[in-house]
Amino acid sequence: MTAPADRIESLFAATKIGALVTLKRDGRPQLSNIVYHYDPGARTFSVSITDGRAKTANMRRDPRVSLYVSAADGWAYAVAEGTAELSPVAKDPHDDTVEELVALYRAVQGEHPDWDEFRDAMVADRRLVLTMRVERFYGMAGPTG
Repeated sequence: MTAPADRIESLFAATKIGALVTLKRDGRPQLSNIVYHYDPGARTFSVSITDGRAKTANMRRDPRVSLYVSAADGWAYAVAEGTAELSPVAKDPHDDTVEELVALYRAVQGEHPDWDEFRDAMVADRRLVLTMRVERFYGMAGPTG
């Protein structure tokens, strides 16, 4: 049975971990486990990613992406489809990208024990932010008993 839209969307609020699907050069999907923040008001997902990784290169070449999550029991699942928007790579501990990464960390994990260390690590790791605006949700409701 297909799930109502609000049930599908609620699965994304129930977890912060999902599988990001990008497209390889040959068109096959590449899946990466990620931690995300979902903003239901803006219908956007935000993810901290690293420059130089395959998923980042895939999104630069073809920005079509999907995010998959499943319910804890495995019977219900939800998919969000959208287009990737990539921030600039972090270059300075106080640039706009690092500020966005700080906000993302707070939304997902809360306060960091050492924000200066975090900011330096974001630059050293060549981090950036993936923002996906949801174009479509779909999924399946699990058994209802």
